[in-house]
This record gives sequence, C-alpha cells and structure tokens, in this order.
Amino acid sequence: MKSLKFLLSLFIFAGIISACNQDPNTYVIIETDFGKMEAQLYNTTPKHRDNFIKLVKEGFYDDLLFHRVMPNFMIQGGDPESKNALPQQPLGMGGPGYEIDAEIGAPHKVGALAAAQAPNPEKKSSGSQFYIVQGQKWDDATLDKIEQQYKITFSPEDRQMYKEVGGAPFLDGTYTVFGELISGMDVVEKIAAQARDAADRPAQDVKMKIRIK
Repeated sequence: MKSLKFLLSLFIFAGIISACNQDPNTYVIIETDFGKMEAQLYNTTPKHRDNFIKLVKEGFYDDLLFHRVMPNFMIQGGDPESKNALPQQPLGMGGPGYEIDAEIGAPHKVGALAAAQAPNPEKKSSGSQFYIVQGQKWDDATLDKIEQQYKITFSPEDRQMYKEVGGAPFLDGTYTVFGELISGMDVVEKIAAQARDAADRPAQDVKMKIRIK
C-alpha cells in the first residue's frame, strides 16, 4: 500500500512539473531563400495571435512575397495578391476580406512583428499583412521630436531601448505589434538590403512559407 501511494505521489509530482515546464507561447517559423526567422506570438494580443495562427495553419502565407522592403525600417508581406504577381504589379492592398480590431501597446523594437493597416480611425489591422521591424537606433533629441510630432510619450524603458537597441518608435500607438523575432534578424537585414523598385518591391521575388513550430 505504501509503495502504491508513493508511486501515485510520483505521478502527481511529475504531472505538476510537466505542466510547469509547458511553454504557453506560440512560435512560428518564417522560411525564405535568405534563411529562416523564428517569431514568438504575444498572448497579450489574442485577436492577432489567433488570426495569424489560423492563416498559417491554412497555408495562407505559403509562396506570398515580402513585397515591400525599406532598409533600416522594415520588411512587409502577407498580401495574397502577391502570389504569382507579375513584375512591376502594384501590391499592398490585398487581404483576406476582413480587418482585426486594434490591440495596440507593445513597442516597435528591433525584430517586432506587427500588423499593417490601411489608415482608419479605429486603427484596425489588415487581416493578413504584417511587417518585421529592422529599425535603427535613436538619440534623445530625435525621440523628443517624435513624441511631439506623433503625440507619443515613451516610457523610460522604451526610450532606453530605442537608444540602445533601436526600432521604429514613430509607429508606436498606431499599429499593433503582436510578436517578435527570437532569431533571424540577419535574414531581415539581407531581405531589407535587396535592390528594389520605386514602390520598394524587391527586384527579385522574396517568397515566404510560414509554419507553426
């Protein structure tokens, strides 16, 4: 009887340890010809997280393009019209036919994964288009000007982060950041450095495939 109770205690203890060790976060792998990026999706933005997971599982993003790249700023993709798009074809207006309510809060630090949007008063996000911040470092004087121009107030922590790590602070308060890269910033830099046309579309197509890790 004692040995049975001991075994039951071990099973319960093992179950508790296993539950404690489970990672509650969702991770995605973004594959390109330039390498792989891994991103963590934020649980603090559940509408964006769940929508992104849904589209990834459906294979929505497979063979779509990073259709807009801007060095020291960001790379953008997720327009379904970019699949098999002709050279010089204008891109950036497509989507799944719906928008997502804003979940604004997280800063646009280097590696931030954020939702694109067409300008709208509710700041709703595109249902599928996203961008990854490459960004750059900023000094106090410039951050002061950004605060004044965009009516933003940076926390001391975010201000320090933008000075030491970098990002795109002028986007804060307007676009929803719903995740961040945990590896693959070198891939972002390679894609952002590609030759591009007047619409910032890479001269050579940069295709993506995304899967849940």
